[in-house]
Amino acid sequence: MASPDTSAGGNFIREIVEQDLQTGKHSRIVTRFPPEPNGYLHIGHAKSICLNFGLALEHRGVTHLRFDDTNPSTESVEYVESIQADVRWLGFDWGDRLFYASGYFEPLYEYARQLIKKGQAYVDSLSAEEIRKHRGTLTEPGKDSPHRTRSVEENLDLFARMKAGEFPDGAHVLRAKIDMASPNINLRDPTLYRIRHVAHHRTGDTWRIYPTYDYAHPISDAIEGITHSICTLEFEDHRPLYDWLLDNLDVPCHPRQIEFARLNLTHTVLSKRLLLELVEKKHVNGWDDPRLPTLQGLRRRGYTPEAIRAFCEHIGVQKRDGIVEMALLEHFIREDLNRRALRVMAVLRPLKVVIENYPEGKAEDLAAVNNPEDLGAGTRTVPFSRVLYVEQDDFREVPPKKFFRLTPGQEVRLRYAYIIKCTGVMKDERTGEVVEVRCTYDPETRSGGPQAGRKVKGTLHWVSVAHALDAEVRLYDHLFAKADPDDVPEGQDYSVNLNPASLERLAGCKVEPSLAGAAPLSRYQFERQGYFCVDADSSAGTLVFNRTVALRDSWAKIEKAQQ
Repeated sequence: MASPDTSAGGNFIREIVEQDLQTGKHSRIVTRFPPEPNGYLHIGHAKSICLNFGLALEHRGVTHLRFDDTNPSTESVEYVESIQADVRWLGFDWGDRLFYASGYFEPLYEYARQLIKKGQAYVDSLSAEEIRKHRGTLTEPGKDSPHRTRSVEENLDLFARMKAGEFPDGAHVLRAKIDMASPNINLRDPTLYRIRHVAHHRTGDTWRIYPTYDYAHPISDAIEGITHSICTLEFEDHRPLYDWLLDNLDVPCHPRQIEFARLNLTHTVLSKRLLLELVEKKHVNGWDDPRLPTLQGLRRRGYTPEAIRAFCEHIGVQKRDGIVEMALLEHFIREDLNRRALRVMAVLRPLKVVIENYPEGKAEDLAAVNNPEDLGAGTRTVPFSRVLYVEQDDFREVPPKKFFRLTPGQEVRLRYAYIIKCTGVMKDERTGEVVEVRCTYDPETRSGGPQAGRKVKGTLHWVSVAHALDAEVRLYDHLFAKADPDDVPEGQDYSVNLNPASLERLAGCKVEPSLAGAAPLSRYQFERQGYFCVDADSSAGTLVFNRTVALRDSWAKIEKAQQ
């Protein structure tokens, strides 16, 4: 797989890495991306993926993909496979460096025994609620467990029996013995192991105790020789525990943990718990729903990995949390698709136009540009005939001021074709609705004709009725109406901010015949409409398109105004 472009300006983590190389602290950079396989990756994970793989690629290092599979009750092979597919789709490859925390269960157990023998860990028999009460608060120190003084021999025996499955869930835990009066609650004898009689998707029923993330993560990093363990800011207060474990165990090395601000986007949620809730409560149609910020949802919507990588590089790496406008992400996908998407014509809400002076039964092929941003994309032919479809919004019988589209007595140009003039309308006798527009055309105004350059103020896209393909188009908007989904009245939750107009399905749309056989996930610009992607629901008989993003770029306007 070709390595993606990772060139960019500096950030504080890049500066740390470069300094460590210059001083000789490390001769080779080794990073890791350590997802827990309990859900699908989202755009926030993309930032971490780009950072970890990007830093290694820039400095000729390597990145490990390591699954933090220490909680079998929430994990599955489905998530493992989806995560690997998403990382590859984003443009990165871990080669032969695929690891699992579960692959270290045996050494993790032995390291725990090492702590017990050194008097730095003990088996606690308090309940989870009692442990919570003993832990204290941010302003009050914790209290020692009555089991904190158990002998090394008793702790080793109990821990071995926990491993053997002699006790029920919750009967005991293994805790580090650090400092119950520490101002950092994470150092108040944190739990290292819990009893869980749950089969693991890789190790089956072999284990009855499972390590916590805080315990397994630093040791896994050390076993793999990670140089820089990069994580998000919520783990900043956990760093002292990370270092304490590595300082007190005979591990191969001591990686450096560095924290950065996680990505927060307007009009969506990036919490795995909330995303799972949205799926389970059927607010969306699965993990790949194009309204979700999951990588599978974004891919189905038509986002490109190149645009996501460019977005992640642009927003950079910060030390404090902030919120990024969704409009900025949309700007990057729009910029990318503008360069690569083929142009086609599609009419979403058809209105029939009959050109009265065009010969009946005649059809001609007109040349159309595939992408003005890419001359190498060439041209295609689009069929033109007497009866066409145009957009309903492109006609007004009684037009407002500055309406330069189709209206009685006014001329417009048909894209790649002729200038036409509205001469009349036909209406539904029952409703009075306009169902057909009558026009004449000027044959001299075709491209290459003697009056091809004659100016008119409006240009419309169209599709020949005799050649049009049927399609369904799904118009997606923000999943949440409010920029901050958590901004809710007291006693309510984020669901009150769900946008009821986040999905509009349009049946009976008409598209040009060049789209016959369009492959799923292929992307196009519907002229004057926006960027669209062929949905996986498409079949030979029914084309289905998802709107990726509209043409209007509010972020570009903001940037221009700022400049």
